[in-house]
Amino acid sequence: MADRTMLTKYLIKNMAFAEGKTVTFMPKPIYGEVGSGLHVHMHLFKNDKPIFFDPNGYSQLSQEALYFIGGILKHAPALLAFTNPSTNSYKRLVPGYEAPVSMCFGTANRSAVIRVPAYAKAPEHKRFEFRSSDATCNPYLAYSAMLMAGLDGIVNKIDPSAEGFGPYDVNLYNLPPEEQARIKGLPKSLDEALDALVKDHDFLLAGGVFPQRLIDIWIKNKRQEARRVNDIPHPMEFELYYDL
Repeated sequence: MADRTMLTKYLIKNMAFAEGKTVTFMPKPIYGEVGSGLHVHMHLFKNDKPIFFDPNGYSQLSQEALYFIGGILKHAPALLAFTNPSTNSYKRLVPGYEAPVSMCFGTANRSAVIRVPAYAKAPEHKRFEFRSSDATCNPYLAYSAMLMAGLDGIVNKIDPSAEGFGPYDVNLYNLPPEEQARIKGLPKSLDEALDALVKDHDFLLAGGVFPQRLIDIWIKNKRQEARRVNDIPHPMEFELYYDL
């Protein structure tokens, strides 16, 4: 799927070039407009049989599926260092634009980080999507990190409800402020996500899937990117401070 993601971007960019245009996959290129995400749908099979389906489970999800969700949500702050690895990523992850900012799950809930599609009812289609990621990610790293987080949830039986992640089957922005405050939020900047990855990355090391050195280099390079952006005067600063 990472190969297909890269191929899709390659084809779109070249089709645009042939028409004398350009394409951007920036999450938030235009202020005040809805951003562009990369929603990742996930489901697992064993011996060609879906293991995320249970007709008696919440939203027809199996216990393994819920543990997988628990792993994703528990490690979400660290995951964002790979799934949302640009400073621009966090200009999309703001309230009010359908981009999720709350670490929870729910059925047909576009305001939650993990949404269970209500229309996917067949056993082989039962799945959920991670809605915060965007196309500035390296899909090979991002998809692998999400899989490792979910598998960690299954191995350690991380119950998303016990962890306070829901389910929430309502628009989170319509909840009273005190109830919204009880839901953990995603990192608000690339630096915050990198801080989370520094503290929480053991789940990525399991089985040697992510070498420690890869994680260290990624953090170092992304810190430099964030520092470059933070060091450059922003046009809004001229509006706010030029005449003071």
